[in-house]
Amino acid sequence: MRATNWLTLALLLVGSGSFGQEELPSALPAREEAFRMVDAYVVSNMQESLGLSDEQFVKAIPLVKKLQRERREYLFERGRVLREMRRLLRQGGAVETQVLDLLKQARALDAEGPERTRRNLEALDALLSPIQQAKYRVLEGEVEQRMRELMNRTRAVRPAPRQRNQLPE
Repeated sequence: MRATNWLTLALLLVGSGSFGQEELPSALPAREEAFRMVDAYVVSNMQESLGLSDEQFVKAIPLVKKLQRERREYLFERGRVLREMRRLLRQGGAVETQVLDLLKQARALDAEGPERTRRNLEALDALLSPIQQAKYRVLEGEVEQRMRELMNRTRAVRPAPRQRNQLPE
């Protein structure tokens, strides 16, 4: 199967569980498999796209995997905190101490997540030439753009979800 077909399949699997909705345990294995497929797509295209030597490629693989894994962990945890805030606010029984705790968690994540990404990118950059660094950023951007396009296409063919995520007025 061509790499673009793998990416399409992976993104459709990811798209099957909408972001911002409650995570369903049954959706997690499919989503994890989809992320593994996206990682495999990036890794399989990295050597050729960036012009990496075999030695660079072997060293870059664990760095890229760590970067992607920690980025996802940050986004999932941040999403979890925001869903919990939304749930408390929607129920109308949000207690200030609970909200303060969730805000503290969100602020810590917002400080820590980008910092980890920066450190992981610096570790990868140390292995790459400036041209390869630029090519990696472009490759990442292209993958993100394809993911957004496929997610939007997937959402367009699905029936509109209920308006359950709105806050009470």
